[in-house]
Amino acid sequence: MPSYICTTCGVGYAETEAPRDTCLICADDRQYVNPRGQSWTTMEELQAKHANDLRELEPGLLGLGSKPQIAIGERALVITRPEGGVMWDCTPLVTDEAVQLLKASGGIKTIAISHPHFYATMVDWSRALGNVPVYLHEDNRDWVMRPDDCIKFWKGERYEIAPGITLIRTGGHFPGSTVLHWADGAAGKGVLMTGDSIMVVPDTEWVSFMYSFPNLIPLNARSVEAIVKSVRAFPYDRIYAGWWDRVLDHDAKAAVQRSAERYIAAIR
Repeated sequence: MPSYICTTCGVGYAETEAPRDTCLICADDRQYVNPRGQSWTTMEELQAKHANDLRELEPGLLGLGSKPQIAIGERALVITRPEGGVMWDCTPLVTDEAVQLLKASGGIKTIAISHPHFYATMVDWSRALGNVPVYLHEDNRDWVMRPDDCIKFWKGERYEIAPGITLIRTGGHFPGSTVLHWADGAAGKGVLMTGDSIMVVPDTEWVSFMYSFPNLIPLNARSVEAIVKSVRAFPYDRIYAGWWDRVLDHDAKAAVQRSAERYIAAIR
């Protein structure tokens, strides 16, 4: 039986003979059901029409997406290390070519994902990379549409999954929304990988915060203040949000603070 993948959000479901009537991820008010109606695809169909897009973003960091774009178009990030790296977030397409390139870069020891919209085909990626663990925050457990033994739930506010690589629960967008801090990134100044908990906006000198980006539902001031507080102890000069063009490449920590102040002033 196939794992059906929603064509709107790109999240894969547990194997069934037929797909559900509605994607539960998209039916939530943070996402949306395609106005043309619910539709599904499979990994085999995606592999026939798309290719993985692997790019070097800085020393020790790769971006991994798909071309043409699939669903909401997010790309994963891969911190490479000789002893095995960390894959952050997920993209729906898994190809043999991408898996071999990742193995040639040292392989992947761990996957971690920021929030349910990016769960994508995390189980397929885990299996393709040698059944590596996939770390999700416990507070987002109910949003896992394809349970599997590879999924490991972590609790609390911080969790170091590898030396110098720390998961931080920000909350906000989802209760268990998470960002990743990479201490060695940006030439040792630190990198924050944020999914869409802290979204780099088209004016890449700023970030923003939302409960729902597609439906334009804002967060309240208290939630925004909590997000900023959750990352305050960590040094970082650069932010990679969830898409290729959403990068704030300098003075990122100050940008988060001034963006939060601007946001809170606007909603008040």
